[in-house]
Amino acid sequence: MSNLVPEGWRVKTVGELSNVKRGASPRPIKDPKWWGGDVGWVRISDVTSSRKYLRKTTQYLSNEGVRKSVQIAKGEVVLSICATIGRPIIINVDACVHDGFVWFHDLDCSIDREFWYYFLSSKESFLASQRQSGTQGNLNTSIVSDLLCLLPPLPEQQKIAAILTSVDEVIEKTQAQIDKLKDLKTAMMQELLTNGVGTKQGTGDGESYIPHTEFKDSPVGRIPKSWEVLPLSKVAKLERGRFSHRPRNDPAFYNGDIPFLQTGDIPKESPYITKFSQTLNEKGLRVSKLFPAGTLVITIAATIGEIGILEFDSSFPDSLVGIKVNPIKADSMYVLYVMRYLKGELDLLAPQTAQKNINLDILNPFVIPVPPLFEQIQISKSLEAIDGRLNILNLKLSKIQNTKKALMQDLLTGKVRVKLD
Repeated sequence: MSNLVPEGWRVKTVGELSNVKRGASPRPIKDPKWWGGDVGWVRISDVTSSRKYLRKTTQYLSNEGVRKSVQIAKGEVVLSICATIGRPIIINVDACVHDGFVWFHDLDCSIDREFWYYFLSSKESFLASQRQSGTQGNLNTSIVSDLLCLLPPLPEQQKIAAILTSVDEVIEKTQAQIDKLKDLKTAMMQELLTNGVGTKQGTGDGESYIPHTEFKDSPVGRIPKSWEVLPLSKVAKLERGRFSHRPRNDPAFYNGDIPFLQTGDIPKESPYITKFSQTLNEKGLRVSKLFPAGTLVITIAATIGEIGILEFDSSFPDSLVGIKVNPIKADSMYVLYVMRYLKGELDLLAPQTAQKNINLDILNPFVIPVPPLFEQIQISKSLEAIDGRLNILNLKLSKIQNTKKALMQDLLTGKVRVKLD
């Protein structure tokens, strides 16, 4: 072990560096006397919707509620141990934690809290793998207490934390740009898919658009008077995927060269389907069906209405539907955007069963607004431009996150030593 410990560093368990304790909850939890004060009550959802610092909560405790919970000093770190396992966060508000969190009582005074946050962050995957059986799964204080920590001297802790913080700041700024663009896209979809771009005037470089002035009520809301409202079956051919052999998991049909999509391969943000989870061989293709690149693919089971456009020929099971748009009637990318815009409406049509699903009897008559083709294309181009910018930012974010991951591995193990001023 000594050969693995950088010079000047110590190896300690978390339990040796602190007294790991669980939070607490007032009971019965629905009693109104516990609520309505000024001290936040940290929920797992507050942590998962935050990043490094917890700056707000969705619920607040009364003075009586605070006495029945555990109040955490600002600047201290807590760790989630149920539902989302192993997620640390620095408390930056007046707050209490319930028993779905642990906190670190009497944490060694030689430990920088920001370094402690990054150390715990580096253990999140490991801790998640240690979840105990149960409806949600959870950790106990012993598992957390037994974590080994490579602990550098305080000045080195602070320098490591400062380097990782600077990377987090870039991540934060990039994410803010992404969030701003997403908000812009949402607003543009609302505007373009209800008001359109207008009537085309002129051609070529002199082409312009005069905003629509006449509108009508329709089954999809208020739209320009010149637009139609048509069922999907009038602008496209819809066909369910197929895999007509049981059992479906027979390995004799897989591991070939033919992409075979699953529901999770359909993107939630990017318009394009760029990955696939499985492949079929020629035997698998004989019991399936190949859909060409350019086909729209929409989910109809469990998750309803996620849609993307194929960048490659692919097969898929009957939990997905292929939509082959008639180019005379509609623009494929426009249909994709309008289906995303109306996703909530489609979801409402799903029978309320244990697992939601829809079928072609629901999809074929599902109505969408259909502008003239030239206007569909202009709407698509405007939204694609934003998606292109989002794609660039998401790639940048992924690269920075990978850089951070590599830095954490190097810096928190002492593989790369920081230079102190």
